[in-house]
Amino acid sequence: MSALLGCGVVLAGCGSMPVTGDVKAVDASQPGDSQVQVYAVAPREGAPPSEIVDGFLESMTSDDPAFATTRKYLSADARRTWQPGGTTTVLAQAPNRSGPLLHDEDNRATRDRETTYTLTGEKVATVDAQSSYQPLAPTDYAQTLHLVLEQVAEGKKEWRIDVVPDGLVLGQSDFKRLYRSVNKYYYATGATNGRSTLVADPVYVRNRTDPVTRMDTATQTVRTLLAGPTNWLRPVVDSRFPTGTALRKGVTALAPDDQNVLKVPLNQNADTAGRSACRMMAAQVLFTLRDLTSARVERVELEGGEGRLCALDADDAPEFSADRGSEGDDSQYFINDKGQVERVFGATGDTGTPEPVTGPLGAGTVPMGSVGVARDEERAAAVSSSGQHLYVSSLETEGELAEPLVTSGAKKAEDRLSPPSWDGRGDLWVADRDPAGPRLLRLAGGTGEPQEVRVPGLDGARIEELRMSADGVRIALLLTKDGRTTLNIGRVERRGSSVAPEISVEDLRQAAPQLADVSAISWSGRSRLVVVGKEEGGVQQVRYVQADGSTSASGALPGVNQVQSVAAADDEQLPLMAETVDDGIVKLSPGDNWQTVLKKGKALVYPG
Repeated sequence: MSALLGCGVVLAGCGSMPVTGDVKAVDASQPGDSQVQVYAVAPREGAPPSEIVDGFLESMTSDDPAFATTRKYLSADARRTWQPGGTTTVLAQAPNRSGPLLHDEDNRATRDRETTYTLTGEKVATVDAQSSYQPLAPTDYAQTLHLVLEQVAEGKKEWRIDVVPDGLVLGQSDFKRLYRSVNKYYYATGATNGRSTLVADPVYVRNRTDPVTRMDTATQTVRTLLAGPTNWLRPVVDSRFPTGTALRKGVTALAPDDQNVLKVPLNQNADTAGRSACRMMAAQVLFTLRDLTSARVERVELEGGEGRLCALDADDAPEFSADRGSEGDDSQYFINDKGQVERVFGATGDTGTPEPVTGPLGAGTVPMGSVGVARDEERAAAVSSSGQHLYVSSLETEGELAEPLVTSGAKKAEDRLSPPSWDGRGDLWVADRDPAGPRLLRLAGGTGEPQEVRVPGLDGARIEELRMSADGVRIALLLTKDGRTTLNIGRVERRGSSVAPEISVEDLRQAAPQLADVSAISWSGRSRLVVVGKEEGGVQQVRYVQADGSTSASGALPGVNQVQSVAAADDEQLPLMAETVDDGIVKLSPGDNWQTVLKKGKALVYPG
């Protein structure tokens, strides 16, 4: 095959050729191996239809500039109309090609001048024109490519594809090789305690250079940032960039200089921003790009149509971070065998003996079964061991345990209150799993009358567990329906006055459809979760999942047996903790293996 000859890669071979007929699968592009490159090659003279289809599919997996070579497989009309920048379809494996399709009405004359092939596979995700990733429960994929014998020169005809769907069709290994996940940042609508908080909005951009725009990865990322938030997050965030702000025409590369200063040239629309708004714009850029460049960006300078607008140093950026109240604080909390809340000073778990917390939760007058600690670590919420009552208490002063703020009327303990969770706004969340009246509840500031939160997308499912993100605009829910428990991410919308807002969880989306049953979750950083679950017919696994449902580059974690709960911190460098049946509470530090921290104890959590 001529397409095979066009592969210049670090490893021998090509990306992922379709498996059909005489064409064998050559899988040199391993998942996440961005060093492997596939070079597009034009169709050879006299190539039969099957070779045209295979060459076109292989060329789509390349970094072909403007897809110029890829378009040579298309007819003149299709070449002009095909939009490779549309929706990208991600299949579990490279697409299979079958054909030609034969129909009863076909005759020899027709087959000599046109034919049809079918592309099939298992669709697992899509990436839309906003670069937003959407995972899917595996579904059958089928699309047809129609080919015609087209005149390419006087007296010369070649097979070309004249009906082709817009966008790219890629197997997972090629998708992970060609694209990478990045977080762009916007501000949560409505200030949190008078402060503006940045929220991560994950998207996928091309590794290296984008074939369509010819921009490097950093420039693509800034371009998507300036284009505004993805549709899913848009109702709850704002951008400080003035409408119409874009990169200055012709900018295709962005990189920090030898002083680690990154200059971002913008068009004249950016000139209308005031100084305060400009600093907030610079913070959006700084947070968005900090994980993309090999050198740490120490300063961002924004340039408008008439020169420099403003600058922001990396040391000043934390004031905009949702996790600024807890980042670097590595305390952990758990319930001992007497039902008391104890604190571990230091994430390693080896800096001393755990001690009961200050106040009634540490005294153990009421045995507790789960705990959630506010991010400022001044208060904690705990659910009684029976699951019936929710208490909130100070962690700084002694005193009597106040009356419970929430009481469940369910008859069984497993149908009562879920473990509580605090968001970065200081609000407390808990689910009452009572079959007679299941509710999601929010306690503003962790006090007062609980407010019921509408969740219109539940469709009969019950909330088993919840975890609030630090930014307060996303909630992770474990939902049980028909005997299965799945992970879903919802958008927290606040309407009405700030004094008495109407709150709902909207647009639930499944975040780990590959897992048939999920048993434990925790946020781990700004846009990532650690998940415990099983694939259909598989064994329990612990893995990282991005908030958009895509699999993190770090992916699966070392195996650990019989995990009952997990806890991760806002700071991704702090150890991951897990409660196990046989080994007690264990930790996983970056680059290490699981180690036992506490033989006795349960419900360990970081603040949040």
